[in-house]
Amino acid sequence: MQEIFAVALFAVVLALIAFELMNRTVAALLGAAILISFGVVGQEAAASEFVDWNTIGLLAGMMVIVAVVDRTGVFEYLAIKSAQWGRAKPGRILILLAVVTAFLSAFLDNVTTVILMVPVTFLIADALDSSPTPFLLTQVMASNIGGASTLIGDPPNILIGSASGLTFADFVFNLAPVVILTLPAVLAVLYFMFRKQLRQSENAERVIAGMDAAGSIRDPILLRKCLIVLGFVIVAFFLHGALHLEAATIALFGAAALMLYARSDVEEVLRDVEWPTLLFFVGLFVLVGGLEVTGFIGGIAELLTSVSGGGSALTAVIVIWGSGIASGIVDNIPFTATMIPVIQQLAEAENLSEAQTRSLWWALALGADFGGNLTLIGASANVVVAGMSERAGRRISFVEFLLYGIPVTLISLAIATGYVLLRYYM
Repeated sequence: MQEIFAVALFAVVLALIAFELMNRTVAALLGAAILISFGVVGQEAAASEFVDWNTIGLLAGMMVIVAVVDRTGVFEYLAIKSAQWGRAKPGRILILLAVVTAFLSAFLDNVTTVILMVPVTFLIADALDSSPTPFLLTQVMASNIGGASTLIGDPPNILIGSASGLTFADFVFNLAPVVILTLPAVLAVLYFMFRKQLRQSENAERVIAGMDAAGSIRDPILLRKCLIVLGFVIVAFFLHGALHLEAATIALFGAAALMLYARSDVEEVLRDVEWPTLLFFVGLFVLVGGLEVTGFIGGIAELLTSVSGGGSALTAVIVIWGSGIASGIVDNIPFTATMIPVIQQLAEAENLSEAQTRSLWWALALGADFGGNLTLIGASANVVVAGMSERAGRRISFVEFLLYGIPVTLISLAIATGYVLLRYYM
């Protein structure tokens, strides 16, 4: 009975989020509270066993760092420079902005990156006298792909890294190569699909050339301090296994050091932290804990084993494509949180080797990250960009996003499948 209740509640929360019937943070916290109130999950167990505080700490630390970096104006500088390097040619600027977004997403997380890049993208589209939609869609899809390359680039990776013990260096070594292969293919497809909308206006080159990139750097001294601290944080991420420090500890240490070094107004910086996102994760972890304690997760693991045979190449293919399609439907964060205990139980039940288990983690990460491009609700970054675009007067519909999301997702998942099979099973 409890299993049915937990599964039904989880499905209701997902539906409320997917169809935007309720704010996702409110839905997750309400679902978690109901689960605890009905005794499915104990209150102490919810806080100590199921909420992944390493993930929460890592996200919070990076949010603080980005909030301070944003005050320097460096993101506006990069966007304006990209437009000028593109010589006011919309197609070239589309590619350059996407590459910059993908790179930043690898180190700042994709949601934060698009929040910082979208306002400047509207400014550049205005200067080009062009629709902002091709630029926005290309950027958000590039951010979801670029974010797949590191531990901190995409929320599913943060969840997987925390649960599996995989390091920042592990993610870069195993996932950055497939991202480097996938990004050009995806950008080529999007360029081809948007080519008729990318027309250069007569005055565009003059307007773009007149933009003051250097003037967008509001505080050069603060920028220098931010780059020093951010550099140390990234190096520490690479070495966190040798340092015996969790990624959350490094991020929070970096956040505190930067606020101290930059003499930031702490209250002002903390106001820019995305507290709703952090609380969403807390509620989500408790909901997934309900699925775990009632045995539902174990049942899914057994089903996957019976279909594919545990640690086989077929299992990896099913995980990649199943994760890709499901993530596009229900948002890749809750799906990944649900699948993590499935992989753990599968590895334990089938007595998989460390190498076999790791290949399944990479399959899950690639499927969830790349699958987030399928629909408007597939990844948090998609929802954020759509909301910002609508507030600016340019609505991106679910169907419009899907039209471009389907080919991008199919191509990226196909490349990911070939990569995983060749690297880990041949």
